[in-house]
Amino acid sequence: MSQMPQQAAVPKCPSCEEPLESGDRFCGACGYDLSVVPARPEDSPTLAINGAVPAPDGVDWPVARDSDGHGHPAPVHAAAELPGTDSGGSPLPPPPPPPAAPPSTPAAAAAPAGSPASGVRFDRPGEPDEYPLQAPDPRLTAEQAPAAAPAAVPRQPAAPAAAEKVCVACRAGRVDDDGYCENCGHAQPRERDHMEQESGPIAAVSDRGLRHHRNEDAFSVGCTALPDGARAQVAIVCDGVSSATRPDDASLAASRAAGESLLGALPRGTHPQQAMHDAILAASHAVNALADEPATAREQAPHQNAPACTLVGAVVTAGLLVVGWVGDSRVYWVPADRATPPARLTEDDSWAAQMVAAGLMNEAEAYADERAHAITGWLGADAYELEPHTASFKPDRAGVVVVCTDGLWNYAESAEEMAEAMPPDAADRPLHAARVLVGHALDGGGHDNVTVALLPFPAPPQGAGSA
Repeated sequence: MSQMPQQAAVPKCPSCEEPLESGDRFCGACGYDLSVVPARPEDSPTLAINGAVPAPDGVDWPVARDSDGHGHPAPVHAAAELPGTDSGGSPLPPPPPPPAAPPSTPAAAAAPAGSPASGVRFDRPGEPDEYPLQAPDPRLTAEQAPAAAPAAVPRQPAAPAAAEKVCVACRAGRVDDDGYCENCGHAQPRERDHMEQESGPIAAVSDRGLRHHRNEDAFSVGCTALPDGARAQVAIVCDGVSSATRPDDASLAASRAAGESLLGALPRGTHPQQAMHDAILAASHAVNALADEPATAREQAPHQNAPACTLVGAVVTAGLLVVGWVGDSRVYWVPADRATPPARLTEDDSWAAQMVAAGLMNEAEAYADERAHAITGWLGADAYELEPHTASFKPDRAGVVVVCTDGLWNYAESAEEMAEAMPPDAADRPLHAARVLVGHALDGGGHDNVTVALLPFPAPPQGAGSA
């Protein structure tokens, strides 16, 4: 049934603005029908936002405020902070407290829902503000996988197994085969950037230096026994030729081949000097073989230079010292009694050494020339003609044999400078002394890779003389 329109309780006529009296149904001035004037609403209307339907009457909604009474805007509340009712008008139960955050969970992830630190973006509802750095590892089985974390809590990277390499930057992620962390992406230092090894009384240290982007030096040290039971100590040091292809691979292959050759030949009774000669040949074959590998063929084009390196080595037995070399790496003799003069036991295969040997320059002039370190002998498929150098010595006193690359002797060129740089207790603490010598080169500038091996030479029995 239709309802009659209610009389408007208005003080003036909506048409002519003339005053009205109570109970008038028509304006006395213009005759306007006052029954068509709508009734005054009792409260403020609810406006629809984004197409939302206004709530039905009967729900006790909180009254909105324009300010806090002091001229400041009223605080904005999230929906979860306001009480609510169900469809029957009964108050809703309070929400359960959030689960306690684990110790490793960031503080932002443990904040209450709806707060700015909850991980939910209010400009994009339901979209997390932070994302995990690493997705769950698909290699883990369901039993191995960790329990599902709340949506707002980023998943932490799984701890690597004990046998896996751990990132040096984040200390949490695995290191992949390419040398990068799977968690933070940090490139890991190369294994050869700094190497140290002790083998019995022998010690060796190799360092990349301060200017090169990789370490192209390599070494091999070891101890064995002669057929009569006497001990033999072996050290090989190789320096990759930087202008060649894969110099780091060449030095590594040469040092391994020469070391294995010596440690295999000496127990069979081969004379140490002959064993050293054969070891240099074995190293040469190992470096030559690298030139035939597909990796070299790809890398060397259009520069047709085969992998190459230099080699220097020493063998210490009871009363006998044997050295061998090809290139410009050196062997020094530093006696335990520093009152006795030290000595250099090798001659460089270099342009400067040839100038001095030919009498065309003195040593100071030759090594001051920019061509001084151009080598004239090396191991590699493109070497002119391999001429292994070997020599035997019979020191008459105890001392230390220094086997090193030019990365060290550039900062201690003469035997006297090398002896001065080496600690007095080098025979008793060879690893410490090797570290000191490498530090000496780094303090001097570290322009090249630095490698040194130290072999203590025992005091010979009474009556032995020098060869």
